[in-house]
Amino acid sequence: MKSSNGQQFLRFCAAGGAGLVVDASVLYATAPLLGWYGARVLSFLAAATATWWLNRRYTFVIPVSLPQARQPTPVLRQYFHYLLSMLLGGCVNYGVYVATLQWVHVPGSALLGVALGSCAGLCFNFLTARYLVFRTDRHSQ
Repeated sequence: MKSSNGQQFLRFCAAGGAGLVVDASVLYATAPLLGWYGARVLSFLAAATATWWLNRRYTFVIPVSLPQARQPTPVLRQYFHYLLSMLLGGCVNYGVYVATLQWVHVPGSALLGVALGSCAGLCFNFLTARYLVFRTDRHSQ
């Protein structure tokens, strides 16, 4: 049974919440050894790997009975597509944050920028995951 877009989006958000926990945990566990910047690279990769697995397993469930012509992207390739899309989503997030700081001059504009950037990044990441990374039919969509 296929989930609705709303159910997928909520599952995607839940996977993102779990990814945040992985991200922070790995960051704080490895920062004493790698420093804050090196640990951040490792924590991003750990979080992206966790969310990829969760999204693959629970959010964008691919039926095992698909005909050969509609089989999903091979796993390792899918994983790298997912990492790339998450990096692009991070750029969207940061771009909206910077734009907000440049064009919105109110108290709390940095917090507003973080919130708007997070929403924009989340939407971008969901759409790329749903329509590019986890889609099963490469020819009809």
